[in-house]
Amino acid sequence: MTKKRKIGEILKRLSKAYRMPMTALKFRNPFELLVATILSAQATDAHINKVTDELFRKYRDINDFAACPLSELQNDLSSVNFYKNKSKSIQGAAREIIDKYGSEVPASMEELIKLPGIARKTANVILSNAFGINEGIAVDTHVKRLSGRLGLSEHTDPVRIEQDLMKETPQKEWSALSHLLIFHGRQICKARNPDHENCQLFDICPSNSD
Repeated sequence: MTKKRKIGEILKRLSKAYRMPMTALKFRNPFELLVATILSAQATDAHINKVTDELFRKYRDINDFAACPLSELQNDLSSVNFYKNKSKSIQGAAREIIDKYGSEVPASMEELIKLPGIARKTANVILSNAFGINEGIAVDTHVKRLSGRLGLSEHTDPVRIEQDLMKETPQKEWSALSHLLIFHGRQICKARNPDHENCQLFDICPSNSD
């Protein structure tokens, strides 16, 4: 089976198994998604949703994040891994968006990755979920792991994995592929002890022949 055909089968099967693919992070506008996505690095979405539930009640808009004392923001985010650096990135991004983009989160990869704390993966999440733009494929730890296990990429570098997936996947499905692989990685194809018995992809997975 070619990679293109396999990806098509993966999309078909996993779209039946999981809800409409979109990020599990809770947000009401592009800037809230930017904040949540920065915080989500090396943290669970469930924990970040709990943190942002309180955070977004206190900081009502981008101006609040830009104007607050950094020490106060860091204190509010102290339960998150690397909260000091993430707080600096969030406040820095807020101030740049206000100064350079009229308080509106830019809707382009080129502009997003220039903001503090925003790398390509983060930008992909923002573009696809906040603006409906498929600029690329967000490769997190789950997508990285499943791409290797399913034989979709031989690389370990997220950028190279993204390039491999983009070559074989229709652009309109880029966001869906990322989300579906993430859901499947969390629920079935876990890092330790993948659940082969309940895996919808086991018959087309290289591990089936091990």
